[in-house]
Amino acid sequence: MEQNIKTILEDTGKAEFTRKEIMDLGREAGLEDKAIYKGLNALHRVKRGVYSTNSQPSIAKPALQIQNRVALHSVSSVKSSEVYVPDVDPSYIKWGEYSTITKVVKSRMYFPIYVSGLSGNGKTMMIEQACAFAKREYVRLQISPETDEDDLIGGFRLVNGETVFQKGPVIKAMEEGAILLIDEIDRASNKVMCLQGVLEGKPILIKKTGEIISPADGFNVIATANTKGRGSDDGRYSAASIIDDAFLERFCCEIDQKFPSPNVERKIVESHMNKYGVEDDEFVEKLIGWSNVIRKTFYSDGVEELISTRRLCHIAKAFSLFKDRLKAITMCVNRFDDETRMAFLDLYTKIDESQLDENGEIIGDTPEPANLNANPPF
Repeated sequence: MEQNIKTILEDTGKAEFTRKEIMDLGREAGLEDKAIYKGLNALHRVKRGVYSTNSQPSIAKPALQIQNRVALHSVSSVKSSEVYVPDVDPSYIKWGEYSTITKVVKSRMYFPIYVSGLSGNGKTMMIEQACAFAKREYVRLQISPETDEDDLIGGFRLVNGETVFQKGPVIKAMEEGAILLIDEIDRASNKVMCLQGVLEGKPILIKKTGEIISPADGFNVIATANTKGRGSDDGRYSAASIIDDAFLERFCCEIDQKFPSPNVERKIVESHMNKYGVEDDEFVEKLIGWSNVIRKTFYSDGVEELISTRRLCHIAKAFSLFKDRLKAITMCVNRFDDETRMAFLDLYTKIDESQLDENGEIIGDTPEPANLNANPPF
């Protein structure tokens, strides 16, 4: 694949090509975008947005590189396998703020967005699929409390016995004009403040090499979080940190992602059922009713847990394997404490009486905990 795009470019007789020219020539030759991107990574990057089939650096070098010849001789980039156009998921249902994200992604404007919401309500998938349908390159950066400047911007690595500087995912996204998805940004420590300049959409200096990186056209940052950057008071997200106001202020807007409405969620679960080759409209209907009763109880402080859209999709997947409604639900709610788990199962059997035998007992093996509350909160 890599040789194909290089051969196509060499046949033109030109020495240098813009990114758009490479994409156009590759598509005209019948190559898929993924093959073109892969070949693009093997080309020599002359300067921002300009590539050459010559594997050797060009004679003309920017003044900064001449002044720092020794330092920049040992600069390399992590292969751009982390920069790609995500695949379109045929089972994805477009809902909520999808159209808002898509409009921003397609605009190619620098417009950083902070998306918050409870876990499992489709934040990350929404951004990924917006990029997929818009055919925009994307980098997903997973944040943890240990994430630091070295992970984000880049650092020195030992490669083939030589210490070289390798650019991190943030720099790669900037250079390629990609959408940078910073996932779970509220799990970061204050080390993430190194992205202040990046969030302003301006050129940044790589302190370890002296190289200045300017964001290419189309670069943008979208962050997801379970909180609004003020930590988690209820303890649900114990690793969520308090984010510095100066950092949050650099996002143009914030989207508060809620769970989908029952009608939309029904379509999502049905789509997942179809994805795994099973069909049970009655089961889908009862799952939607069950999860929504639990959520209403959760919002009124009646229970401490809820059933997310993601967990409903897990249940659909388990059902495709075991073809047993209650087994699928039981397996997917076992992560909760015994009292909550049994309350959820008890509620489901009230909604779906087909899971009870003639004596009103739950069909199958469902062990009860010793201290089960006789009056579940439903």
